[in-house]
Amino acid sequence: MTSKVVYTGDLRTVATHLRSGSTIETDAPVDNHGKGDRFSPTDLVATALASCMVTTMGIACQAHNINIDGVTCEVEKIMVTNPRKIGEIKINMTFPDSKPFTDKEKTILEKAAQNCPIVESLHPDCKKTLTINWPTE
Repeated sequence: MTSKVVYTGDLRTVATHLRSGSTIETDAPVDNHGKGDRFSPTDLVATALASCMVTTMGIACQAHNINIDGVTCEVEKIMVTNPRKIGEIKINMTFPDSKPFTDKEKTILEKAAQNCPIVESLHPDCKKTLTINWPTE
């Protein structure tokens, strides 16, 4: 078993990662009857996509001796209706100006990001828009 989720009332949950004991609280978003005081479950999906992309890139980095320490991702989740679901996740990924990457390294990193497990798991109707800002030379 991976986790345990408990509904604590007022549209809030507490999820516990069973191996580590770390927890995440969620709230329903303001536009869906919630307080919006925590990540919403759909916020976590969008955020998990960015985290998965960077983690998968990190795995590729280990195999190719590439350093991406300090990369940041700004995540935007866009909801649609009928049915209510995530219509698009926009990720703006920025690499620190530490060193330029070769074309080969860029290809390796882009391919890793676009083939992470969450990209492969999300429904094809959910648009995934990745913008990569490479270091300037």
